[in-house]
Amino acid sequence: MRVATSADSDAVSRLLAASYSSLLRASYDGDLLDRVLPFMIRANQNLLASGTYYVVPDGAGNFIGCGGWTIARPGSGEVREGEAHIRHFATHPGSVRQGVGASLLARCVSDARQLGIRTLHCFSTLNGERFYQASGFDKVEAIDVPMGPTLKFPGIWMIRELK
Repeated sequence: MRVATSADSDAVSRLLAASYSSLLRASYDGDLLDRVLPFMIRANQNLLASGTYYVVPDGAGNFIGCGGWTIARPGSGEVREGEAHIRHFATHPGSVRQGVGASLLARCVSDARQLGIRTLHCFSTLNGERFYQASGFDKVEAIDVPMGPTLKFPGIWMIRELK
């Protein structure tokens, strides 16, 4: 695992496309996914430059996992002291249930805790809820994440208190 850079943009986008287009089909309607995936599979340049977004290489020049955190709330950029937000996690479909996501999340929790973060927020996909629950997050409520002016994506707002 290493900190992502802007040079990782294409490889991260490929991973997001492989992960989301395959794994999200278990929880979402195909028509909805066809409309939201173009918004979801582009690497976020601000995240890549944040210093708190990580990638897991496979040894062959591809990534099998990515994810990170920011103090700014997704969408609004709002910052609240002691709070941070888990961002844009993905695992390659061929690497699911091998500890990739758990390792990424552990790194996020450790780094956030060291910087004085007390609460982590997460906008989880429907099929990511069990992963985050197993990692100590509690469900707050179902949400609709804006994906454009008229498009909403169902998700779950989750929170984990850090001790």
